[in-house]
Amino acid sequence: MKRKLVTPLLAAFCSIGMLLHAPLASATLKPGDTAPDFTAQASLGGKTYNWSLAQELKKGPVVLYFYPAAFTKGCTIEAHQFAEATGEYSKYGATVLGVSHDKLETLSKFSVSECRSKFPVAADPDSKVIKAYDAAMPLHASMANRVSYVIAPDGKIVYEYSSLAPEQHVANTLRAVKAWAEAHKQP
Repeated sequence: MKRKLVTPLLAAFCSIGMLLHAPLASATLKPGDTAPDFTAQASLGGKTYNWSLAQELKKGPVVLYFYPAAFTKGCTIEAHQFAEATGEYSKYGATVLGVSHDKLETLSKFSVSECRSKFPVAADPDSKVIKAYDAAMPLHASMANRVSYVIAPDGKIVYEYSSLAPEQHVANTLRAVKAWAEAHKQP
């Protein structure tokens, strides 16, 4: 009797483990797609304001990255890396915005301590922007998955990268920004 019960339980446990370790689906917005326009409450250096994609695109490309939650290990690593790279992005006229479902009060603190007052982070507590960019966590739809986009000034997505591991988002988006800038050099 025990043997019959153990086998189904073991099979169920293994199936759950495989689901938890399975790769997460990547974002469906792809290069060439039009980036959904939005305005959101953001914080830069602890100061809050209305951030507008349309306004930022007038200045140059935008690196828009989604992350699950402020002050978690991976999100802190990623914020530090984006903060360190803001000068490089600026060389190519690009700006960076991080978006999560966190409340603005939390992000005001995160913008100072983890983003080092180098780039803004926007609050999306109702997950409207997360859903518009198909950046929701597969098993927790109100939270953002770790997804990065590079959006050209014409509003088209030129690069998309999805990975829960934070380490390559900055390097990959920076390469995409450089490639875009090289292709759009003014004579």
